[in-house]
This record gives sequence, C-alpha cells and structure tokens, in this order.
Amino acid sequence: MSTSTRFLRLLSLLQTHRYWSGDELAERLNVSLRTVRRDIDRLRELGYPVQADRGVGGGYQLASGTALPPLVLDDEEAVALVVALQSTVHGGSSTLAEAALRAMGKVVPVLPARLRQRAQALTTSTVPLNSQSSIPDPVDPGVLVAFAQACRDHERISFDYQDAKGSASSRRVEPVQLVNVGNRYYLVAFDLDRDDWRSFRVDRAQNPSPRALRFTPRQVPGGDAAGFVRAGLRGSGQPEVSARIHASAQKLEPLIGRWFQIQQIDEESCLVRTENMDLRWAAFGLAMSEAKVSDVQPEELRALLDSWISNLLLASCE
Repeated sequence: MSTSTRFLRLLSLLQTHRYWSGDELAERLNVSLRTVRRDIDRLRELGYPVQADRGVGGGYQLASGTALPPLVLDDEEAVALVVALQSTVHGGSSTLAEAALRAMGKVVPVLPARLRQRAQALTTSTVPLNSQSSIPDPVDPGVLVAFAQACRDHERISFDYQDAKGSASSRRVEPVQLVNVGNRYYLVAFDLDRDDWRSFRVDRAQNPSPRALRFTPRQVPGGDAAGFVRAGLRGSGQPEVSARIHASAQKLEPLIGRWFQIQQIDEESCLVRTENMDLRWAAFGLAMSEAKVSDVQPEELRALLDSWISNLLLASCE
C-alpha cells in the first residue's frame, strides 16, 4: 500500500469510527504502531485536527469541523448533502436507507455545530411529497447518527427523552439496534437505570452523549430487535393493519417490504401486516403493491379505501 493510499484509508477509518486505538489502526492498515503515529502527525501537519484521548475507551478520532477528506465542501454543499442523505434514510428503499445512514455516520460528526443546526432546520421545515403522515416526525440527524454509531461500537450512551405522555427523563442505555417503522426510527436498548429492555422513538430523544464505555451486547428478548419493537407497538393501543395481497412475496418485497411484514400464504397471495402507521399511508402502501387486495383490516382502512376508489372513479368519469 502506497503512502498516499494509506493516508486516504486512515482518513476513511477515522471518519467511520468514534475511537480507534493505535493497535486497531495498525492492524487495519497492516503497518507498525510507530508508522500510525507518524501518519497521524503528518495529518495534523496538513491541517486535520486528529485528537488523541487517553484512558479506557480512548484513542484517535477526527475532531468536529474537519473538512471532508478527500472532498472539500462549502457550507451550502455540506448542508445539502446532509438533507439529501436524511431524505434517503426516511424515504428510500431499505438498501439505500442503510447506505445513506452509513454515509451520514461519516458526514455529520465532522460538521461544525452551526451547519448541523442548519441541516436540521431544513429537514424539519420541509414536507416531502410522499410524506407518510400529514405531520412528519422530525429526527435530528446528529441524534440518529450518534445512536447508530453507539450501536455499531457497542458503546453506552445517555440522552434526554420525552415519552408519549410528555414526561421528560434522562436515560443511560446500552444500545443494540435501530429499527425503522414507517416514518419513525426506534432505538432498542437495555436501560441501565431501569434494569430492563426499552425501545425509544428517536424523534423524542435529544442531547445524545456517548459515554466512551464499551459493553458486551446482551441478547434482545426474543432474539429479534424488530420483533421487540413490534410487540411494543401492539401494546400501544394502535390498530394493526393487515390485508391479503394477491401477488408473490418475491414481487411484493421490493415494492412494499419497507413498510409491511410479508408472509406468503400460497403461490398466488401473501398476508401483509404493519402497526402504528397512519391509515392514509397504509392505504397508499397497499396501492403501491400493484396487485389486487382483499381482507383489509381494520374497518376504518376499508372505509378509507372505498372512499378513495369512489372519488377516483368519479374523477375519471368527469
């Protein structure tokens, strides 16, 4: 590996991880610890503020406000990039959403605070055309990225949280996974103060603070983070949406798999289900299946679909 290639690889590693120990970087780059230290010094000479933290959980990290290597973005470009990535996280296919979240994990941590605030203002003030509800749930990209990094790095994190009743509290958790349900993200984590598992709506969380304390991940109840969130939503009093769609799971997965659980019934039909979703968005999701739909539940969703069909047919006759 040439020196220039190693530099770019080192910069990439520093962007994608909160802390790297010298030994970890040396192993990833296949060089000695002495070479790592020398490369870090050279990066600092070039103007990249690489911080070195001592103690348990410490290591090297790229400070906030660093120009985005190897690209240099001006303020407007950096804000536009974060807004575009967040839109993809919430509205893209599952593959694109995961890739966008990884990209945000690189971009957001190295933006100055003023630019993160501008990006958040834009995303919370803009309603996309295919919004899943009339009132979108704004998510601070900094909070989303902080949770994603803490899950990946098995690092404890604390944050302020407001529950559904409006009660505020401070939480210390061991995060495991982010789960996307419709237009919301949930963090599945073990709550250290309550000694129990919890799921937290990310749009209700503020001021995330990684604790630089690593932990060994615990087993999520049932072994499935998505199932844990799903069980919690079923107990929230929200009606479950279900329908029979006359198409194969293979066809439906890329069309509506982001919003619905899909279970093959026979060769020609599937049962689809979801919870805690705006009924208008559920109706739109069923229409996106591009197939015949029957056995729709709940009754309110059937009535909404009947109303849409009636209005659309009337409009086509005029």
